[in-house]
Amino acid sequence: QVQLVESGGGLVQAGGSLRLSCAASGGTSSKYVISWFRQAPGKEREFVAASNWNGFSTRYVDSVKGRFTISRDNAKNTVYLHMAHLNSEDTAVYYCAASRQFWTTAERYEFWGQGTQVTVSS
Repeated sequence: QVQLVESGGGLVQAGGSLRLSCAASGGTSSKYVISWFRQAPGKEREFVAASNWNGFSTRYVDSVKGRFTISRDNAKNTVYLHMAHLNSEDTAVYYCAASRQFWTTAERYEFWGQGTQVTVSS
């Protein structure tokens, strides 16, 4: 079992930045692919970014490329999502999820955090 806890969400003005954290514990969490998803009201949960176990391989949805950066510190069992140039379309609940393989489909992920709200004001 892997436990995930997100933090760092909040209210930010358009154009601003935030850093989300996903603290992992249990099992061999450092060997899992860790991804960030987000879900806006009335919309499906959307893949945002992913990092393989050592952080050397990352993937992003097109809408955040060049603005968001995923990184991980396995010594701290933490994965970060650095978000810059935020806009209103980034407003959502952000979740981190863990899986043994990379997927962009939420249903494929075994373990989830509780989510953290990000609200971008225009």
